[in-house]
Amino acid sequence: MVFGKEVRLQRLLQNGKMLCVPMDHGTSVGPVKGLEEIHAMMYTLEEAGVTALLAHKGVFRTLSRPLRTGTIMHASASTSLSTRPNRKVKSASVEEAVRLGVDAVSVHINIGGSDDDVMLQHLGEMADECDEWQIPLIAMMYPRGENIKDSSDTFTISHVARVGAELGADIVKTPLPSTDVREVEKVVKSCPVPVVAAGGPKMERDEDVLRLAAAAVKGGCLGITFGRNVFQHSSPALMVKALRKIVVEGGGVEEALKVLRP
Repeated sequence: MVFGKEVRLQRLLQNGKMLCVPMDHGTSVGPVKGLEEIHAMMYTLEEAGVTALLAHKGVFRTLSRPLRTGTIMHASASTSLSTRPNRKVKSASVEEAVRLGVDAVSVHINIGGSDDDVMLQHLGEMADECDEWQIPLIAMMYPRGENIKDSSDTFTISHVARVGAELGADIVKTPLPSTDVREVEKVVKSCPVPVVAAGGPKMERDEDVLRLAAAAVKGGCLGITFGRNVFQHSSPALMVKALRKIVVEGGGVEEALKVLRP
């Protein structure tokens, strides 16, 4: 028997892999480079071949036409203008996601600070709502706060990923410790649900972006969710096609570089 979550999850994948571009940055840090005209960028990335796009509810509501790719509504918010920017609060409901016709919901949880109790409660409640409506839940799990000594420590990342899984997420997004496949495998194997890799800050070299994607796939990740390294690239469409070569088609870094530098 097939349930709604399984149906919707398949809309986020191609060849069983996810190539998602998160575009929720306008709320947290403002209309940064690449997202000044967010709808135009979404249509560009759709055409280039992403398997999913992630944004806040107001962005989906104001599209001129529905997207033809997987869609994820983000339901957490904070801003860099706040005195507590790491404290994410609930900004949307699962029922809103159903009304918008999106395929999944995501929440952002920072673990390691004085406010993580509020976010953990949010995660647990959203997991229950998502189960009720059969909407997949993606938990963005970050080791971030005053109690985190090393945010790239493999055990620490494994811990926050595990929290996301144990509190009900269907997919966990988390930063990778490094491009060492053995370290990626440790995170993936210790998480009971599929893991997708976060892209992190904007990188200067295309090779570094592609190597991170390759390490994610080789380490057992379901895929990647790269934001700035896609929409702030000099050619976002070409970067998507290069990442597809690795994530969706199973190619190597050298093959992907040829897409960027024909």
